[in-house]
Amino acid sequence: MRGKTQEVLLTLLICPVRGCGEPLERRERALACPRGHSFDIARGGYVNLLQPQDRRSKEPGDPREAVEARRRLLDAGYGEALLSALLEEVRALGLPAGATVLDAGCGEGYYLGSLARELGAEAHGVDLSSAAIALAARRYPAGTWVVANADRSLPWAAGAFDLVLSIDARLNPAEMRRVLKPGGRLLVAVPAADDLVELRAALLGEGVLRDRLEGAAGRLAAEFEMEGRRTVRDRARLGPDEVRDALAATYRLRESRRQAIAGMDVTLSHDLARFLPRFKDKIAASDGRFQRSS
Repeated sequence: MRGKTQEVLLTLLICPVRGCGEPLERRERALACPRGHSFDIARGGYVNLLQPQDRRSKEPGDPREAVEARRRLLDAGYGEALLSALLEEVRALGLPAGATVLDAGCGEGYYLGSLARELGAEAHGVDLSSAAIALAARRYPAGTWVVANADRSLPWAAGAFDLVLSIDARLNPAEMRRVLKPGGRLLVAVPAADDLVELRAALLGEGVLRDRLEGAAGRLAAEFEMEGRRTVRDRARLGPDEVRDALAATYRLRESRRQAIAGMDVTLSHDLARFLPRFKDKIAASDGRFQRSS
């Protein structure tokens, strides 16, 4: 959260305190709303807006071990096929210059940060894991990075974004629709049925095939309609270290510690879909203040 651009971006953020929703403004090393609620900006450049009632544990979200394992895999190039497909989809949308993009459940920021660099977009990422957001802010300092529980609410003004991303993350349909501009889009990527099927078979004895996108589309149906879908598929060789990272990054920590699995060829695949929002309300504004709309 650095530089002159960030002073503009901060006006999109709203106070997460229940019943408030006033715009947040930069005040030295903190963000504050007109009602006096204040949130310190971490030394790493991100802000923690997580409210006490929105945390389920002392250290919510992905643990550092899983976050760092995912970063190593992405740095090694295992996310390039999906990133290329995301770039194609976003370019096809013809977004305006400097478009605002939110990644809800951004993790360590690889996809959002890379898209923003390529497209010149304004990047906003939110995740429950402070470890993930700290890594994102360090790698992509031009973005706005926020710790918050996106399952509960998104601390941005209504109609703030041209595009919302959800990549291997949980969905909050009503909030995603609320923060989209009229005519904006939602891009959703979920692991395809055969993603890491070889590794799952070696670990569990069988590689169950399940269409996750169908379930995601069902959860989104009241707020969004699907415009199109595609499958992104790649093959890769994972060495023993990459296998351990893949297990850690996909929440197989106990199994990965118990079993030693040699390197193997695996399928990397995602189902990627584009959704158009069913807008039922518009940005609510009163006396120049941003308001949450239900």
